[in-house]
Amino acid sequence: MSNSPLTPGIVPHRLSDAALAENFGDHVPPFDRHEARVAADRCYFCHDAPCMTACPTGIDIPLFIRQIATGTPEAAAKTILTQNILGGMCARVCPTETLCEEVCVREVAEGKPVEIGRLQRYATDTLMEKGVHPFARAAATGKRVAVVGAGPAGLACAHRLAMKGHEVVILDARGKAGGLNEYGIASYKAVNDFAQAEVEWLLRIGGITVRHGQVMGRDFALADVQREYDAVFLGFGLAGVNALRAAGEERSGVMDAVDFIAGLRQAGDKGAIPVGRDVVVIGGGMTAVDAAVQSKLLGAENVTIVYRRGQEKMSASTYEQEHAAAAGVRIIHNAAPVAVHGNGAVAEVEFAYTEDSADGLKIKAETFRLKADQVFKAIGQTLKGAPEGLMVQGGKIATTGAGRTSVAGVWAGGDCATGGEDLTVTAVAQGRDAAEDIHAALAAKG
Repeated sequence: MSNSPLTPGIVPHRLSDAALAENFGDHVPPFDRHEARVAADRCYFCHDAPCMTACPTGIDIPLFIRQIATGTPEAAAKTILTQNILGGMCARVCPTETLCEEVCVREVAEGKPVEIGRLQRYATDTLMEKGVHPFARAAATGKRVAVVGAGPAGLACAHRLAMKGHEVVILDARGKAGGLNEYGIASYKAVNDFAQAEVEWLLRIGGITVRHGQVMGRDFALADVQREYDAVFLGFGLAGVNALRAAGEERSGVMDAVDFIAGLRQAGDKGAIPVGRDVVVIGGGMTAVDAAVQSKLLGAENVTIVYRRGQEKMSASTYEQEHAAAAGVRIIHNAAPVAVHGNGAVAEVEFAYTEDSADGLKIKAETFRLKADQVFKAIGQTLKGAPEGLMVQGGKIATTGAGRTSVAGVWAGGDCATGGEDLTVTAVAQGRDAAEDIHAALAAKG
């Protein structure tokens, strides 16, 4: 629900403009040229490259780091972007601590990995700042492909198809392209409107048209685009939000964490975003952490994340959990919401202790309450209105191989499809691979 006069504790401008500017500055500052060379020199350039194997997009990490070490960051950027066209954003938001950096030989031996993410950012930023787009379109094929959704999967798919010479039209529900990168990432992770700068840079390949405000099921049906285009890629993400299933969750002051994050990302004046004094975030993933940390950065006094299972089950990485704790966020494990109390507006949230067992999660009789004037739900998103005729598996569009759906000529990738992991890098890989499969299928038709 949106905030109303029944929630007097939720107010804007808790902090000064100067404090907000500092709080929402670049979370991890970029390397300068010297720092990048020093960081690159720590790489052993392993021949078996466990970091490369751990990267969902298969970037040749030793090669791009060697290119930085030899003073050619633009070449390093092309190495990165050949595999991951959204390498700039991934360098900022990838959980490198659980992917490439976790398996770095330096990490295993010394507990301090090569800073692959920051090196990737240095390379891609260097190239983008020069306004260079290192890829060119192939000769026009005469084929037209519809991409539904302008998130990471859709953008990666569109770029690869355009590079192959196809004409691509992206149909997106929002007013800006970018999807999760634009609306779902904590503001301090991608400052200076980087998501839009990256989209504009990507579109320089040519051959891609973006149409905004286009919602499948409202403005067009899957059958419509099937008739008009030679192939279709679905990458529209997950629009539904799971309910708490707790009594009183309709009270004012209870809202979806994704809406809070999106509103903050789009706010010209972050101080204008109202935040409570006592904030409770329910969930254990990255959305929960981003909502909690940013509540604290906006000036909330007490912020608590409550997760129904143990710490080891949280999908937010250990690094992100530690970052939340360092920001002053309290994390409570093994507790599930049972009721939201208050007179119209939320005043307290009641939780029951839980226990993992062989038979699943057990709710214990003992309960406790947390004071709250604002509650964020961050308990996962769901597929909202799968197009008719598509097979759904586990609440997502079922796919095989490189994103092929149960309907001929229709591919899917990203969070809406099976295999999606709520990660930008995974979505990029799925969009890219689907594009290659689409291209092969179109070429086979002649």
